[in-house]
Amino acid sequence: MIRILCALFLVLTMNVQATESRLKDLVTVKGVRPNPVLGYGLVIGLNGTGDAGGEITNNSLKLLFQKLGLDPKREIVSKNVAAVVVTGDLPPFARLGQKVDIKVSSIGDASSLAGGTLLITPLKGGDGQIYALASGSISIGGLKQGEKFATIGTIPNGAIIEKELATDFEKKKSVRLGLNNSDFTTAARIEKILNTELGGKYAMARDASTIDLIIPFEYQRNVVQLMALIENFKIHSDQKAKIVMNERTGTIVAGGDVVLKPVAIAHGSLTIEIKDSDANVSGGKKKGDSLYYIDKKATLSDLVKALNAFGASPEDLISIFQALKHNGSLVADIELL
Repeated sequence: MIRILCALFLVLTMNVQATESRLKDLVTVKGVRPNPVLGYGLVIGLNGTGDAGGEITNNSLKLLFQKLGLDPKREIVSKNVAAVVVTGDLPPFARLGQKVDIKVSSIGDASSLAGGTLLITPLKGGDGQIYALASGSISIGGLKQGEKFATIGTIPNGAIIEKELATDFEKKKSVRLGLNNSDFTTAARIEKILNTELGGKYAMARDASTIDLIIPFEYQRNVVQLMALIENFKIHSDQKAKIVMNERTGTIVAGGDVVLKPVAIAHGSLTIEIKDSDANVSGGKKKGDSLYYIDKKATLSDLVKALNAFGASPEDLISIFQALKHNGSLVADIELL
């Protein structure tokens, strides 16, 4: 199991540096994003698994009957009804009549939303305006009644968009690209590729996260075609040397150009030395064996192979990497999850 883990770790380290990515996978376009919407509603038709009364649910039922032309005199209590919060995301360039998925979450003491139906619920944006109407039968993913998380469900295509967001994307004279992972080297490469492929000084990297792109004259009023073109440009993205470790699961993931400086490592019965010489790997020490030498030019994968050969566990690797970082012999960021 240890050897499989380390093998995966080495593959990740080597492949990250060798591949190119499409521009569309590295950046987002300013203004092109989902917009969250939120609403309060009632779920009916539950088989005795709804809220056991409560002011919010009871008042909501009373208001519902009043809107339907009824005027109940007494408090309405039903275990077949549940108060819920409905959430969803309007996709970029959402249009009237388009349907989106929604999530329904109980806010009372209902034990399950299985088999329930969401009544028509207005969904509002951050500006307080109604952008969609939600309703429909709730699915809780095949869970049986009473199982864990049965108080959260979804309704595929459960909301209809009633109001569009103004974008005028086709009229834009410029667009702003934002890197998903800030990096000066990658931003500079994107600027160079865009200017080279478009044949002019159209792109400008403002900082490690932002590239401004002027729409060339031939693509004005045809911005969609331009975006379809540039989002498929291949970029060799740079990556900061970083090791992410999860001590609870023993998972280790590394990326970037991790550098090892000359150092000697002793951990339990293991002793490894990275020497400032041109010698190749020549041996190891475990319970009295000779020292295991690794040249200073060796990569992190060489160190992991050496540790793996001695049966080091993921916990051993985590401890060793932390000590190397603290010593200054490991040139990389370490993040603990």
